[in-house]
Amino acid sequence: MARIAGVDLPRNKRGVISLTYIYGIGPSTASAILASASIDENTKVEEWTDDNIKAISRIIADEYKTEGQLRSEVQMNIKRLMDIGCYRGLRHRKGLPLRGQRTRTNARTRKGKRKTVANKKKATK
Repeated sequence: MARIAGVDLPRNKRGVISLTYIYGIGPSTASAILASASIDENTKVEEWTDDNIKAISRIIADEYKTEGQLRSEVQMNIKRLMDIGCYRGLRHRKGLPLRGQRTRTNARTRKGKRKTVANKKKATK
């Protein structure tokens, strides 16, 4: 099993697909990595040699931020927004959508499960 950047890549998938299992690497980045390592995109991971795996690991380590390093940077950026009190930071703090989406309906992913608010009952005489 190929282990790159602390992630076990699936053996039976094409190289370009299996590299996307690494946080911070998408399809286009995976294609660029394989091209610079001069490995065919359609080659499955189980067919890679140890030299291929070392070359890919070296390219990823030298040129890209992935996994823990990228996750911590993203969290620090969110924390910075919250600390300076900008609009996006406040929305993060409240757990609401950041990018102008409507919140009257939808937005359930950010807001969580519905909290029903009952109407005030009329006083009886």
